[in-house]
Amino acid sequence: MIMACQPHVDGHYYYYYYNNNVCLSNLGVGGGASRGSTVGASSYSKPLKLIRQSGGGGAVVMASSGCNNNNGNNSKKMKTESFLRHVESLASFPSGAGKISRFSAVILGEALSSEENDIVLPSDDFSRQALVPSPQKYLEMYKRSVEDPAGFWADIASEFYWKEKWGQRVCSENLDVRKGNVKIEWFKGGITNICYNCLDKNIEAGLGDKVAIYWEANDPGVDGTLTYTQLLQQVCQLANYLKDIGVKKGDAVIIYLPMLMELPIAMLACARIGAVHSVVFAGFSSDSLAQRIMDCKPKVVITSNAVKRGPKAIHLKDIVDAALDECAKSGISVDVCLTYENQSAMTRENTKWQDGRDIWWQDVVPKYPTKCEVEWVDAEDPLFLLYTSGSTGKPKGVLHTTGGYMVHTATTFKYAFDYKPSDVYWCTADCGWITGHSYVTYGPMLNGASVVVFEGAPTYPDSGRSWDIVDKYKVTIFYTAPTLVRSLMRDGNEYVTRYSRKSLRVLGSVGEPINPSAWRWFFNVVGDSRCPISDTWWQTETGGFMITPLPGAWPQKPGSATFPFFGVQPVIVDEKGVEIEGECSGYLCIKSSWPGAFRTLYGDHERYETTYFKPFPGYYFTGDGCSRDKDGYHWLTGRVDDVINVSGHRIGTAEVESALVSHSQCAEAAVVGVEHEVKGQGIYAFVTLVEGVPYSEELRKSLVLAVRKQIGAFAAPDKIHWAPGLPKTRSGKIMRRILRKIASSQLDELGDTSTLADPGVVDQLIALADC
Repeated sequence: MIMACQPHVDGHYYYYYYNNNVCLSNLGVGGGASRGSTVGASSYSKPLKLIRQSGGGGAVVMASSGCNNNNGNNSKKMKTESFLRHVESLASFPSGAGKISRFSAVILGEALSSEENDIVLPSDDFSRQALVPSPQKYLEMYKRSVEDPAGFWADIASEFYWKEKWGQRVCSENLDVRKGNVKIEWFKGGITNICYNCLDKNIEAGLGDKVAIYWEANDPGVDGTLTYTQLLQQVCQLANYLKDIGVKKGDAVIIYLPMLMELPIAMLACARIGAVHSVVFAGFSSDSLAQRIMDCKPKVVITSNAVKRGPKAIHLKDIVDAALDECAKSGISVDVCLTYENQSAMTRENTKWQDGRDIWWQDVVPKYPTKCEVEWVDAEDPLFLLYTSGSTGKPKGVLHTTGGYMVHTATTFKYAFDYKPSDVYWCTADCGWITGHSYVTYGPMLNGASVVVFEGAPTYPDSGRSWDIVDKYKVTIFYTAPTLVRSLMRDGNEYVTRYSRKSLRVLGSVGEPINPSAWRWFFNVVGDSRCPISDTWWQTETGGFMITPLPGAWPQKPGSATFPFFGVQPVIVDEKGVEIEGECSGYLCIKSSWPGAFRTLYGDHERYETTYFKPFPGYYFTGDGCSRDKDGYHWLTGRVDDVINVSGHRIGTAEVESALVSHSQCAEAAVVGVEHEVKGQGIYAFVTLVEGVPYSEELRKSLVLAVRKQIGAFAAPDKIHWAPGLPKTRSGKIMRRILRKIASSQLDELGDTSTLADPGVVDQLIALADC
């Protein structure tokens, strides 16, 4: 492939790729897209493509090297095409020769149409100020990150505070179970502390008076703030208290708190003294909490007496009491239950109490000194445990260590959101999930950001609450889940447009693939067609972003996570573990380690290896399906166990859901597989309609036809189940396990529904099963 860099009269440089007498110049100037044209002869034989950039540059030459490893799939003389193939096409976006049918492009600031193949180009103004302003800059950085991961990450790590620098090796890994135990280490021997880097380092840099946390209560009009200095003082007080009751380096601490400021305070206090925190989402049942307590055996449980979610008060302390009683029956006891009095939800007089074990936070913590010595830890010392659901029913304790996680989360936050010191950042996730760890607490604060922490429900008192908060705090970066986007989309544009939202400049999506129609609504309505969307793909296990757009760097396709972050080498493999080249679909794996990777499953390294590394030896198996299009863009198709095999056709549930939601009268959809006596599996779709649209047989047929048209007859749902709502956790995650049981009429096996935001939805779905 030959690339000619030619200046244009508009002052931009254009990269032309020649192939078989055709030069394609797709991306025009000033907000449009010009079609391909034949301009001359050339004997070169790679796809011709072009991309506009805001400055000069030349062809990028790419080569290979890597980390100290013992992986069967790596070679020191690996060809460029082998490990950079998933981003090479970025340098020549879009692909194809001659005229591209139905191709359209808009620049930030212009509204998207409803076509599935629209692309969004970054505006010159946005790219000019972006941290990664062009594909060339990304390729330059990405090239180094995979050729020389040790040097790339060492340079970034040197920007943090280390009491002692790491040893000779920056990273050491073995991902191949055939060659011994799986092992990943980054910055081993380096001595640091993530709390120090989040707080002390920023204060020393002059950010002491900067707001670290804007706290918004469940009820409008109730709020609070903490500067970085004030946050450090409160963290030190709690840290001193924990030390005083015997918590030391390596001890586990369970945190079962709602989204109060005390939640990130508790996380940082544990990190300051080297304790291992395990945050449990304050929506889990007592049984789920008990499982986690019995597994990690904490020295203390930190909770609140209650929390309000919307108009409803949830008695958290009662749940903790029941969990501790259950643990006691199994011989596991916890000496201290530190309880924060959340007066807006419940007074202490109405809180059940066990003397000798239960302690009010407000009675003890404020009495301790506001300075606390740092416990310096090795980069590979544990930072936190976070339990995630397992297919066996037993939660998996994902263990993240300190140094690599710190470097990875800080760096991904910085670049994926194009973070600027003036930004006000709001992630709607709860700290009970990995998103709240990496992108509410650690990632933002490592960058000295101002973070909004919201206690309540995003639709309380009405569906405009999110945008009221955005205007109130002048939020510039807004990061949320597709489920919330679709829910707000269903409620109507008027809840959005009554607010200014002029402060917003970057939007983000997390948790599941976002369907193109929801992407467009998010872009057009919420962002006024001027905010790029960082549609991030990553997992609890990865610690931070893996595949994500970089705002300003390259064109976006609605619904695509686009390209890998620095140092991440995604590959798509077939059932035999053979890497598939070019445009394809298959199993998403990661080749080589990255700093934020989890190190083990707590107390069960064998399960760690079996689940993530044995399916495809030499790779980390994500458990997700993925498609890569002709331009190299990645499209996540959902969990592999969310892939339905219909008459030999492997159909991603996300793909069917996206087709259903593209129907103008469908607000949301969730698809599961059910047994089918002829096809093996059938497609069962739960469909929530736009407000005010009645159920009808005609509409049912229309929805099925929408899927047939977009995907094919083989993907047509066998059953459309009307759903007034879907069973979701309070964080917005759809509980597909429950949907599978309803679809299969296994109503006696629904299991625990206590974590649902509205358990009554289950009864409604059961009642509508035969409609």
